[in-house]
Amino acid sequence: MKKTIVLLPGDGIGPEVTRAAAAILRESAQEFNHQFEFAEYPLGGAAIDAAGAPLPNETLDACRKADAVFLGAVGGPKWDGLPVGKRPETGLLDLRKGLGLYVNVRPVKLIEPLRGISPLKVDRLGDVDLEIVRELAGGMYFGERGNITEKGVERAWDTESYSTPEIERIATFAYARAENRSRRLCSVDKANVLSSSQLWRRTVTAMSAVYPAVKLEHMYVDNAAMQLTLQPAQFDVMLSGNMFGDILSDAAAALVGSIGLIPSASFGSSAPLFEPIHGSAPSLAGTDSANPIGSILTCGRLPNAGHRRARRARRRLLRLHRDSAGRDAAYV
Repeated sequence: MKKTIVLLPGDGIGPEVTRAAAAILRESAQEFNHQFEFAEYPLGGAAIDAAGAPLPNETLDACRKADAVFLGAVGGPKWDGLPVGKRPETGLLDLRKGLGLYVNVRPVKLIEPLRGISPLKVDRLGDVDLEIVRELAGGMYFGERGNITEKGVERAWDTESYSTPEIERIATFAYARAENRSRRLCSVDKANVLSSSQLWRRTVTAMSAVYPAVKLEHMYVDNAAMQLTLQPAQFDVMLSGNMFGDILSDAAAALVGSIGLIPSASFGSSAPLFEPIHGSAPSLAGTDSANPIGSILTCGRLPNAGHRRARRARRRLLRLHRDSAGRDAAYV
């Protein structure tokens, strides 16, 4: 098998965890007679410094031609003073848009040797094994926004907007995931106050007729956040819009001890994007203390990219970190 994988190390600890991921993939290729061709391009703050833009055209073109894209992390205080549309995070948003990505899947699974670093008590934690399916191409992150000053008063706004087709395509993915798991789907919204959420709920409910085997539940986002803390094992597949999914998936990562342990994958009309969900942790950059487990677990989600090897590497790492899990897993 021959695959082209674009590496986007990004900023902060991004290059370090990307190197760890690439090493696993190279071992996979060697052991299973695959041929992985790697090409590295700048994104985020690194791209701003090198090319003056958070997503250079050369980077986007290479990603579109690749079989898969792996991203380390973007952002850092060095670029915090830039306008919103010029900051490193804009490069990631534009990359998602440029690749036509509209689905983000974040699995949150308790790793038994690391149970002790969860902030929840054992009886409350249970056996956490859930997936958060986040809509990635719409909502407030891509809606109309603005900032004006009138009579000395500054006002800013962002717009949350969804269409029926946008909701249907992400819900189709979530229903299919639920069918392949325990056939339980929890759709998260704020339909008691938001018109966009009312459309979301109506659309997801109407689609349940196509998936009669899946038990659908609706939950307001504030209650969902609370329930993730009180009884996280009740969830299997959670479906949400862009902003709610962003917040809930980071909160859910804390259940298993650290955001640095969570992989993610994004899909759409072009090459899929794989990335750990942690940030760039600039204070740790260059100190050789960043935990790469999230990146290594992400490798295991690359299609046809050596899943067995990634799982073996994960088991070895977990054994290595078992005695010092609390310290290491909290690094990122």
